[in-house]
Amino acid sequence: MKNVRPLARRLFPALTVLTAALVLAGCSSPTDSAAESGTDAGTPVIGGTMVYASGDAEPTCLDPHVGGNYPQALVASQFLETLYTKDAEGKLIPWLAEDSTVSEDGLTHTLTLRDGISFTDGTALDAAAVKANFEHLLDPKTASSTGYLALGKIDSMKATETNTLELKLKTPDNSLLESFSMPWVAIESPTALKRSQEENCAAPVGTGPFKVESWNKQEAVNLIRNEDYVRPVADPNHEGTAYLDAITWRFIPEAATRYAALQAGEVQIIDNAQPDTIAAAVKNQTIKHLDAPRPGASNRIELNSSKAPFNDSKVREAFIHAVNVDAGIDSLFFGTAPRSYSPLSSAESLGYSAKSLFDYDPTKAAELLDAAGWEKRDAEGYRVKDGTRLSLTFPVSTSQSVPAEQSLFEQLQATAKESGIEIKINLLDLSSWYGELAKNDYNLLSAPYTKVGPSVLSVLFHSDSTIPAPSGYFANLSQVKDPALDALLDTAGSTMDTAERQEKYAQAQKLVLEGHYLLPLYDQQNHFLYSSELLNVGTTTAVASPVFFDTWLTK
Repeated sequence: MKNVRPLARRLFPALTVLTAALVLAGCSSPTDSAAESGTDAGTPVIGGTMVYASGDAEPTCLDPHVGGNYPQALVASQFLETLYTKDAEGKLIPWLAEDSTVSEDGLTHTLTLRDGISFTDGTALDAAAVKANFEHLLDPKTASSTGYLALGKIDSMKATETNTLELKLKTPDNSLLESFSMPWVAIESPTALKRSQEENCAAPVGTGPFKVESWNKQEAVNLIRNEDYVRPVADPNHEGTAYLDAITWRFIPEAATRYAALQAGEVQIIDNAQPDTIAAAVKNQTIKHLDAPRPGASNRIELNSSKAPFNDSKVREAFIHAVNVDAGIDSLFFGTAPRSYSPLSSAESLGYSAKSLFDYDPTKAAELLDAAGWEKRDAEGYRVKDGTRLSLTFPVSTSQSVPAEQSLFEQLQATAKESGIEIKINLLDLSSWYGELAKNDYNLLSAPYTKVGPSVLSVLFHSDSTIPAPSGYFANLSQVKDPALDALLDTAGSTMDTAERQEKYAQAQKLVLEGHYLLPLYDQQNHFLYSSELLNVGTTTAVASPVFFDTWLTK
């Protein structure tokens, strides 16, 4: 997969991480992971079991069509493949698809599938299989979120030939191929999809280099090599199947325990690496670091504009100036998380940044709060209006926010208090956190959202996105409803003019930032630490999830 698969080959040795992170983390041109991960060390070793330790919450379903979160994408990237992917320069290229065309009016997309590809249950990949997958994603009973939203403009589908699928759209969608590159729209065996959802959740069937052997819940997902794997795009540097015999995918939520297991050699790679452990890795010659920023949205705090006090733009703006984000990032992240001032990740070329809107300025915050009628303070120093304290509810998912980020939120809580704003941080498991969203019981929220391309802005800020997907999740968590913003996003998502697309997305981001609907923090943190015994690590999917087809163990 060296030449066609990776979005971000952002690999650099642990010895240089602190000095290089500030320079490389925001680079648009990926580095060559092959040289730096040791692929010149000799002939690949065939065999062995790699143990991966994840800090994310264990998925309730291994099928990324159901729901659609990043922990699913991480593991599913090993056994499912997508119609499109991105190359090392970030260019979209066909993968399971061979080609696609679009009509002049943008309403008809025609996909051609590759010959000779089969799922691990023996079912052939063809147009009917892809049609069955899209129908599965769009079926409300599947309870999809990410995939459902990605395919929302498809009106009808027809297999016109064995390997040709014609898609009719409700409105033009210039992000459709970007959507096809995401694991949440990966292609599964249509035969397997006919099973019950429980069966399919336990062991989805794909075309990838590995397949699910078993899932011991609360312990590990066990993957084994697909001995019949056919790489959709040939690579003369790696013919045949994966080098590893198997992957044991463990779930270790506690960060220190995960890192200790890596140091002890019990696991070979961990995700959700903490900034302090990345810094510690500098002193450890046996550990390396992969930094793979996710596409889509930046990590940010959403301000719920649908209810008081953030239904007042002055209070939203005051909050943004009342919290000292830079000081917290500087003290907690060791240079591994450069500050963002954009709704979009640095991996997105169409990001619009506005640093001047996010200065820490308690004086300006005070002026805005006074103007909004929050002049008085109570005995504890918090601002009050009409007898009500200026208090903000902030549910935080311990599964999605690493400990360093939780500490950052506490620092923001402290600086906000100086301006008379109370922040009530409520640490929750993922299920309880979703419950708070469903009840609209929040003023502040930090929610990662990964999607390839700038169309993620429509998912996050279009008024239509306040309507829950079949999974029950809605992504417009700031709950902005602005007809002017909707119009910009509609045009940006449908135009076939590249320059107009860029211009409209820039205008939309400017409107969101100037409306003070969010507080950008940094790229979605996607750091991996791994043993030096694990070679050729760095190939990633279009959503920056690692793929281990090319990886091997030295012993």
